[in-house]
Amino acid sequence: MTMIAIPFGTLHKAAFLGRPNRFLLRCALEESGEEVEVHLADPGRLRELLFPGAPVWLRRSDNPRRRTQWSAVLGQDPHTKNLVSLQSVLVNDLVHRALAQGALDEFGQWPLLRSEYTRASSRWDFLLGSPQGKQLLLEVKSVTLVEDQVALFPDAVTARGRRHVLELASLQQLGEFETAVLFVAQRSDALRFAPQEAIDPAFSEALRFAFNQGVKVYARSCQVSLEKIVLGHPLPVCLTKEGEYDTGCVSPD
Repeated sequence: MTMIAIPFGTLHKAAFLGRPNRFLLRCALEESGEEVEVHLADPGRLRELLFPGAPVWLRRSDNPRRRTQWSAVLGQDPHTKNLVSLQSVLVNDLVHRALAQGALDEFGQWPLLRSEYTRASSRWDFLLGSPQGKQLLLEVKSVTLVEDQVALFPDAVTARGRRHVLELASLQQLGEFETAVLFVAQRSDALRFAPQEAIDPAFSEALRFAFNQGVKVYARSCQVSLEKIVLGHPLPVCLTKEGEYDTGCVSPD
């Protein structure tokens, strides 16, 4: 299997102090104690990772035009001690590289045509094509929450995510496109994936509906270290209701 990896560069350990808004953190650098403002490229709640004193790893930017000099790169699960990527956009970069190299078995017969393809009222992450002339719309979602070794999405109510999967279901039924969603857990301790019913039952129901309409649902893990993130292996997907994913989940395929 081709290794698809993105290096992090030099990271600096810090302690989380607060979150003034969704995209801004306050942290104290471990090496100096200096309090700094940090850009967070993940709008999720992240409550299981960002609590007072929690370790975070930051990367410094020398771009003078940025409001903040620092970006949040990694957090750490307090129970499993697994590192978790805090950059939701990384999953798109990983999947783009994998598709370009034909490294995703799920889409082995679907070469990459383009990224950020606009169709209907949405912009989709990837447009794939087949030698037979068919096209596939692929949406990629970043997952950071894991409970009892189950990767769960979302960690906050997502009206946008619900709209996306319902639009994919509609496009699938119209027959012009094949459609798929790929959930990527940016951590290594997940054994399977399920929608987070307790947090967003509307999204969970929409995902089950989309799957029943023919939308493919896939999931993958990642290997995360202080040096890099590596796209990992496929995870079984469970689309049954909450409380049932301990009774035996299998991949939709």
